[in-house]
Amino acid sequence: MSDPQPAPAPGADGRGFFLPDFCEARAVLAIVLIAALLAIVLALARQTVHGAFWIDLARTSAYLLWAGLSCAAVLCKARPWLAGKPLRAAVLGALGLLVGTVAVVSEVVYWVGHAWAVRTGSPSALFPARHWSFLLPNLLIAAIVGSLTLRYFYVTSEWRRSVELEARSRIRALQARIRPHFLFNSLNTVASLTRSDPARAEEAIEDLADLFRVSLSDARAQITLREELEVARIYQRIEQLRLGGRLQVRWKVADLPVDAIVPSLLLQPLLENAIGHGIEPLPEGGTVLVEGTSDGERITIRISNPVSATAKAVRSGNRMALDNIRQRLELAFPGRASVTVEDGGEQYQATLQFPQVMDPGRPGRNHW
Repeated sequence: MSDPQPAPAPGADGRGFFLPDFCEARAVLAIVLIAALLAIVLALARQTVHGAFWIDLARTSAYLLWAGLSCAAVLCKARPWLAGKPLRAAVLGALGLLVGTVAVVSEVVYWVGHAWAVRTGSPSALFPARHWSFLLPNLLIAAIVGSLTLRYFYVTSEWRRSVELEARSRIRALQARIRPHFLFNSLNTVASLTRSDPARAEEAIEDLADLFRVSLSDARAQITLREELEVARIYQRIEQLRLGGRLQVRWKVADLPVDAIVPSLLLQPLLENAIGHGIEPLPEGGTVLVEGTSDGERITIRISNPVSATAKAVRSGNRMALDNIRQRLELAFPGRASVTVEDGGEQYQATLQFPQVMDPGRPGRNHW
C-alpha cells in the first residue's frame, strides 16, 4: 500500500520545501488576521499625524488585505515551480514575486485613485495623491518584510526537519530494540516445537519473520490502524507460544476505524511492556486488556495489565517506549494527542488519545 499522506513538495536538493502552502484556508485566514491587526497598529501610530483614524484604518486595511491576499495567491500558484529550484534561487524568486506583486497592487491603487480624481474633479482621501512617494516606500517595505518572512519560514522548516529526523532516529531505535532475550526465548520455543508440533513451529517462524520484518525494516512514518493492530497480534501469537495459558489478551477494538492513520509501532511496544513487566513476572499469569473507542473525532486506546510487587522495581524500562510514543504522537498531531499512565498498585494502564485522521481512499471500521 502506498503512503496514506502525500509527501511535501521537495526542493531541488531533496529537502522538503520551506514555503508553506498558501492555498490552504488556514494560511489565508492567518494573512487576513495579520493584515487587519497590522492596519490597526499603523492607524493608531499615525493618528497624531492624520487625525482621521477611521479613514486611515479603512484605506490601510483595504490595501494590506489586497496586497497580502494577492501575494498569497501568487505564491500559491508559484509554489510547485519554486519547489523545483535550488534554495537560493527559490528564495530570490519568492522575494521577487512578493515585491513584484506589491508593485502591481500599488500601481493599481494609485491609478484607480487617479482615475477617480479625474472623474470627480477632486482626489479621494482613500487613495494616494503622489505616485512615487507611495510606490517606492511600499516596495522597500515589501522587500524588508518579505526577506524577514522568508527567513522565518526557512528557519521554521529547518527546525521541523530537525525534529522529524530526530523522531525518525527514535523510531529506528525503537524498531531495533527487540530485546535479545525475546528473540532467544522465541527461537527456543520454536525449537521445542519442531519435533512435537512441526506445523505450529512453522507458523511461529513465519510470525517471527513477519514481526522482525516490520520492526527492523525502514518502515513508513505512518500506517493504518489495521496494520498496527496486525503487528500487535503477531507479537501476541509469538509470546503466546512461550507463555502458554499464563497469557490471555482480550481485544475490545471492534469500534475502532481500521483505516485511521497512526504512527507506526504505536501499540506493539505497549503490548510488549504489558506482557514483559506485567504478565511474565506473575506465576499464575494474567490478562492484558486492549480496548479502543472512537467518537468520530478522537481515538482512545487503553492497554491495561496486572502487575506484581516485584515488577514495580523494573518498570522504569517502560519510560523509553512511552516517551518515544509520546513524542511521535506529538509530531504527528501537534498539541492534539496525549499519552497517560495510571498505576493503581495492582493494575497498570497506558492510555493513548489522538485525532481520528482517516485514509481518504478507504474509510471503514474494524471487524475483529
